Amino acid sequence: MDQKELKKGLQNILDGNKEWMDLVKNDTTGRFEQLAHGQHPEILWIGCADSRVPANELTGRRPGEVFVHRNIANMCIHADMNMLSVLDYAVTVLQVKHIIVAGHYGCGGVTAALSREQFGIIDNWLCHIKDVYRLHAQELNSIKDEKEKINRLVELNVKEQVLNLCSTSIVQNAWQVRKNLAIHGMVIDITTGELIDLNTTYTSKDGLIKGKSEQILSFR
Repeated sequence: MDQKELKKGLQNILDGNKEWMDLVKNDTTGRFEQLAHGQHPEILWIGCADSRVPANELTGRRPGEVFVHRNIANMCIHADMNMLSVLDYAVTVLQVKHIIVAGHYGCGGVTAALSREQFGIIDNWLCHIKDVYRLHAQELNSIKDEKEKINRLVELNVKEQVLNLCSTSIVQNAWQVRKNLAIHGMVIDITTGELIDLNTTYTSKDGLIKGKSEQILSFR
């Protein structure tokens, strides 16, 4: 890509911003004026950094309604201070009511974790997905179709990340003082846009069994 193409790409970004500014200026609902004074989202979305899975569009929510954290393969790692900081602010300050861990079929991070290739610094991140694979190796190794295996690991990874999230002191402490916080595991089918509920929802620490992602609580 030469300098001319780079300049054109930047101009497209700025032109898109002007279109957005016109939308804000011509809005008569008052929602953008309200957003200027603060945010009150009820949802924290922890999703993949993939450009095809935007949280607001997938949930049909407007600006200001979804607080978002995204990384490669929607991981919830206890040593990740970025994720933990977002989680703490969302739960403690914003008082969100729903946390959605959202994976997506065909995830590049999960696909890479299943391969034997080296990709660079991201290999250190992919080790966490490989850990999920080891937990479910027997089931995954029985799946012969590669696409089905990847998509099943996507689902299992979401369930394990939900458990990781539930075991954080942030969520555990929140559950001690309020009953209106639910953690959900979901997967996106990019071909249809469907957000699939994996029936992995927790609303308290009751029923959590270490290492047992099959133990589920139904959310009401």
